[in-house]
Amino acid sequence: MCLAVPHRIIRLLGPGEALAEVRGVRRHIRTECLPSVEEGDTVLVHAGFAIEKVLPRQEEELASLWEEIYALSEGNPS
Repeated sequence: MCLAVPHRIIRLLGPGEALAEVRGVRRHIRTECLPSVEEGDTVLVHAGFAIEKVLPRQEEELASLWEEIYALSEGNPS
């Protein structure tokens, strides 16, 4: 099973590379699979690669689902 976690693009660093953030943690990711990625976009990241751009209308629902996953993993069901 593959798991891709949503990250927000903070800054484009160069061809095929960006700084992204999830829950306050920033990391470098590769963006070769998404040539049209821009700062502020939300992308799904798997194994350090942005593999899909999240549409604006999907962002709120996806964020809510991930918060539920985080709460369950920390033993704090909402």
